[in-house]
Amino acid sequence: MKSIKRVLSTTLIASAVMAASVNISAADKEWRMATPWSGGPWLERDAQGFADHVNSMSDGGFEIKVFPGGTLGSALKVTETVKSGVAQISQNYINYDYGVDPTAALLAGHSSGLTPEEFMLWIYQGGGLELYEQFRLEKSKVVALPCSVLGTEIFLHSNKKVQTFEDFQGLRLRTSGAWAEIASRLGASTVVMAGSEIYSALERGVIDAAEWGSPELNKPTGFQEVAKYVMVPGVHQSGGVLECQVNKREWDKLTEKQQTVLRNAAKLSVFDSWLASSYADLAAYEELKSGKNEIVKLDPSFITKVLEETTAWEDENAAKNPWFSKVLNSQRTFKAEMTNWSEYRLTIGESEL
Repeated sequence: MKSIKRVLSTTLIASAVMAASVNISAADKEWRMATPWSGGPWLERDAQGFADHVNSMSDGGFEIKVFPGGTLGSALKVTETVKSGVAQISQNYINYDYGVDPTAALLAGHSSGLTPEEFMLWIYQGGGLELYEQFRLEKSKVVALPCSVLGTEIFLHSNKKVQTFEDFQGLRLRTSGAWAEIASRLGASTVVMAGSEIYSALERGVIDAAEWGSPELNKPTGFQEVAKYVMVPGVHQSGGVLECQVNKREWDKLTEKQQTVLRNAAKLSVFDSWLASSYADLAAYEELKSGKNEIVKLDPSFITKVLEETTAWEDENAAKNPWFSKVLNSQRTFKAEMTNWSEYRLTIGESEL
C-alpha cells in the first residue's frame, strides 16, 4: 500500500513539475502588443488580425494581447516602447519616427509614392522587405515586418475649396511627416496635431483643412460633418504600409520556426488588410458622394506641381542621406519597371467598347 502511495505521490509531483514547465514556456510567449491606435480598423481589424494569425499559426505557442494607444506608453513613441521591452511587439506607423530619419516617409508612403498594390509588389518581389528590415534594425534596433497596407487617402476635408495651386496658397492645413514639409514648400501653412484634435479644429475654424486617411478611416471621424468640401485624388499619400515591430532581444530568443510564423502572419495580414480596406473604401466613398459634401477633383496642373515638388524634395534628401538614396533608388527602379502596365491592363472607364 505504501508502495502504491509512493508511486502515486511521485507521479503527481512529476505531473505538477511538467505542468509548471508548460506554464512557464507558455508565459514566455505571452506577448504584449503596443499600438498608436485608440480604436478603429487599424486596431480592431489589422492589429488584432495579425495577433490572431500568430496565435493560430503557432498552435498556441504565442499568445499576443493587443493594447490600444497610450496604454503601454506614448501613442507616438511605440518604437521606444518595443525597444525598451515594455511591449514585446507592436503595430506601428513608421512615419511617426520621421524625425529620426526621413527615409521613414518612403517606407510609410508619401506624395507621388507607390500605390497599395505597388507597395505589395515592391516589398515581396522588388527587394523592399530586405531594405525595410535592414533600415529599421540599423536605425531603431527593432525587427520590423510590414503587416498592413494603407489605401489611397482623401486629399482634404476642407472648409475652403481647393482645386488649383493658387487655391492652396496660405491654406491652414493639418498634416504630418514629409507632406508637412512638401505642402509648406507649395505654399500651405501647415499645422501638426493629433488626430483626436482635428474635428474640433475644423469645426472652430482653427484650421481650414485636414488630411487623415482613406475613405473608410475618415468616415467615423465625422470630418465630413464639419467640412463642406472633399478633395480627391490623394496625391499626397497614394499608398503605404503599417509595420509590426519585435523587440530584438525577444526575436533572438525565438527558434527559426517561430520567426517564420511571425513573418508568415505579417505577410498574410498585409493581404487581409488590402482586401478589407479596399472593399470598405468603396462603400465609404459612395456615402461621401451621396451626402451633403461637395466632391472636388484637383486640377491636373496642381497635381503636376505636387509631383515636381516631391521629386525635388526626394533628390535633396537623397543627396545627403545614404539610406534615403538607397530606398528611393530601389522604388524608382521598381516604378520604371511598372510602366508597361497601362499597355496591357484595362482601366475601367477607358474602354471604348
